[in-house]
Amino acid sequence: MSDAQAQETRNPEETDAKKVKFIITRQDDPDSPSYDQEFEVPYRENMNVISALMEIRRNPIDSQGNQANPVIWDMNCLEEVCGACSMIINGTARQSCTALIDQLEQPIRLEPMKTFPVMRDLQVDRSRMFDSLKKVKAWIPIDGTYDLGPGPRMAENKRQWSYELSKCMTCGVCLEACPNVNDNSSFIGPAAISQVRLFNSHPTGEMNKSDRLEALMGEGGISSCSNSQNCVEVCPKGIPLTTSIAAMNRETNIQSFKNFFGGGN
Repeated sequence: MSDAQAQETRNPEETDAKKVKFIITRQDDPDSPSYDQEFEVPYRENMNVISALMEIRRNPIDSQGNQANPVIWDMNCLEEVCGACSMIINGTARQSCTALIDQLEQPIRLEPMKTFPVMRDLQVDRSRMFDSLKKVKAWIPIDGTYDLGPGPRMAENKRQWSYELSKCMTCGVCLEACPNVNDNSSFIGPAAISQVRLFNSHPTGEMNKSDRLEALMGEGGISSCSNSQNCVEVCPKGIPLTTSIAAMNRETNIQSFKNFFGGGN
């Protein structure tokens, strides 16, 4: 019997019987209290959390049969590149687009990341992380929009580890895992520190190397890191964040000596 024939002869009740249960922490607006709401969606092979949330949005009926507001969350690329769909899934911060239902224990609990302010439901405001990137000037400045011609070449050994750092998708998972990133701290977090290392290694970006290091030496900078190493364990891209932190700790020490002897740049 072919797969198509087997599908046709399968009992429809058996196909429809399997459900996936979700417990979702919801919040109507930034100032409202949070609450849990349960949903069940029909199981499909190769489902991920995003496809289940889409099903709930299509038919927002909770497990009790009550009409509910559609669940709000962020998403974009759906292939673990943009970093937008970060949330806490069964107690672990991760990307919901790569969280496969078959690999998750049920009921599946979805919560917003706690490090960032909740806007609504699973949607959070990651401005804190983006502000940190601004603080350390995590970009390559140019003089204008005109063609500057080919830039300086980067050594192959440096290019290889720089590429690993460039995989950062600002998902915020490393900040969520870091015990030093909280409401009582101004710590910029491991992502921004690693980006300083990336842009300081660039042949053009290193012209602003001292500015970035000075930012790391200021309030909320690298001295606020307690080296818990949670960040490197949870990074979905496997970025060597603790290696970057160690490297930038060394560079900021060198910068402080330069400043002391009047040769900061």
